[in-house]
Amino acid sequence: MALCPVIGKLLQKRVVLASASPRRREILSNAGLRFEVVPSRFKEKLDKASFSTPYAYAMETARQKALEVANRMVAVLQKDLRTPDVVIGADTIVAVSGLILEKPVDKQDAYTMLSRLSGKEHSVFTGVAIVHCSSKDGQLDAEVSDFYEETTVKFSELSEELLWEYIHSGEPMDKAGGYGIQALGGMLVEHIRGDFLNVVGFPLNHFCKKLVELYYPPRGEDLLRASQDSIPPVDTFENLSDVEAGGSEPRQREAVAGGDRQAGATPKADGSRTAEPPPFPADLLELIDGFKASKALFTACKLKLFDFLKDEAPRKAVDVAGKVDASVCGTERLLDACATLGLLQKSEQGYRNTESSNLYLVSDGEHSLHDFIMYNDRHTWNLFMHLESAIREGTSQHHGALGRTVPDLFQDGPVQSKEDQLRVMGTMHGLAMLTAHPTATAFDLSRFSSACHLGGCTAALARELAREYPRLQVTVFDLPHVLQHASRFQPGGPGTARISFLAGDVFRDSPPRAELYVLSGVLQGWPEDGVPVLPGAPVVCVSPPGASLLLVEAVGDAEDREARAGLSRCLDALLRPRARERSVAEYRRLLEQHGFGDVQVAPAGHGLAALLGTRVAR
Repeated sequence: MALCPVIGKLLQKRVVLASASPRRREILSNAGLRFEVVPSRFKEKLDKASFSTPYAYAMETARQKALEVANRMVAVLQKDLRTPDVVIGADTIVAVSGLILEKPVDKQDAYTMLSRLSGKEHSVFTGVAIVHCSSKDGQLDAEVSDFYEETTVKFSELSEELLWEYIHSGEPMDKAGGYGIQALGGMLVEHIRGDFLNVVGFPLNHFCKKLVELYYPPRGEDLLRASQDSIPPVDTFENLSDVEAGGSEPRQREAVAGGDRQAGATPKADGSRTAEPPPFPADLLELIDGFKASKALFTACKLKLFDFLKDEAPRKAVDVAGKVDASVCGTERLLDACATLGLLQKSEQGYRNTESSNLYLVSDGEHSLHDFIMYNDRHTWNLFMHLESAIREGTSQHHGALGRTVPDLFQDGPVQSKEDQLRVMGTMHGLAMLTAHPTATAFDLSRFSSACHLGGCTAALARELAREYPRLQVTVFDLPHVLQHASRFQPGGPGTARISFLAGDVFRDSPPRAELYVLSGVLQGWPEDGVPVLPGAPVVCVSPPGASLLLVEAVGDAEDREARAGLSRCLDALLRPRARERSVAEYRRLLEQHGFGDVQVAPAGHGLAALLGTRVAR
């Protein structure tokens, strides 16, 4: 039931929220609004200097977010499917001394932002755009109404210790201005003036007032109420016949009456009612079609389409087809699909990579995920074709799908060919590059002068540790056939001279002595009976009291299951019947059982947790 009657006007409409923000979803859901979520792909790169005020920037960003979603949905809908009626876009920013602060890019950026806010007042602006949509011949016809809300927030003076404690909690990383007032960030706030929900992410009160303007023209008896700047109470809307006859609602598509009409039903001439069709299941259809998008991406990478388009100049489909040895018509369809997925930019001059595609999809890029994508195409895709058998039998399907078991692939020596081996290493390298920086900076490790990364593979994390801590010497300890090819993945750069490699098996051999040992991604997914001792247990034998262990693993805590990383791991677990994820508390107990005390915990980004423990004397 809608708490505000004007929201009832939207109950029979297809409403889309152009934002993935869980806070906005919660605010609107709690108010009784029914909507679908289609996150905007609009790149938030507007020139801030070109706007006269911070709120003008927020309003334009919200407008562009909403229009991008509206245009995309109209473009992909079949003619017999329903165009969205309303698309809602929003953008929240923090402004202090004329400087606009959005989401921090890393912990140092979060520190800079919060330091600016310490002891000062700042403004939180949310721009909101409400787009009323219709379409004709596949073209969007839109009417946009927008507004902004401002709330003033005063921070207490923040100590360095409090600042870093809050930053290490991980909360600042997806919040405008680097804090969330509804959670831990509330302890930083001395007072606020204005709408609390606006600081959380969506100004619900102003939104409802805007709906009143759009759907109900002011009547004589309402003018006094309007002058008091309040939302008209329920009795204002009890008799809507004169309002709806007057055509005040945008586009006059469907009028929803108040309490005397049943929600979800339309009166007929004989007084009976017919049920309205259920809401269009856009999220469900997107999920059903999801495998098609994945396979299109896999195929484009297999053809190295993004490699050919990495130059600045756009290329025509015929040129791309000749380069990738494919038909012109088939190549053009694949290029169009990639453009629709946001992987390419299409213009009259041809196709070109997006910034993200140049960064992650070109095969020889420093941060390329090409090998990871190819591994999913060649191996994971085949595994999931045996998902039903895995569920019915409760057994691993690696042998049936790939002709090999998990140990064959990852632990008991080289995989079947050098090409497969390099591809697996490239997969691990690509993923490690995404997580190396937040892992290396989860704790201040500057007190250590030597570290050993057990199972360090291509040294992606070792290189980040060496770059972050100038006096740290890092040894990568891994299997001989892994280290044989590790140099292929090392581009050089700061700290490279302080990285060394030593061959050995982390499950059997004693690693070199070090002040800090690192285990990353070794335990996740192991069955309960598969970890009788800590992998890398020789560390327990050789490390003296005072030596430390940094353990970085994916966590299965409840709050992470809502994140995309948590969903990915949940799906992967379908093919590992005996495996399960562990919580932070379980990893902490595991370290303590193996002689490590004073265990500290910090988020390492992307659904990972870092635990740092110190070996205690026994």
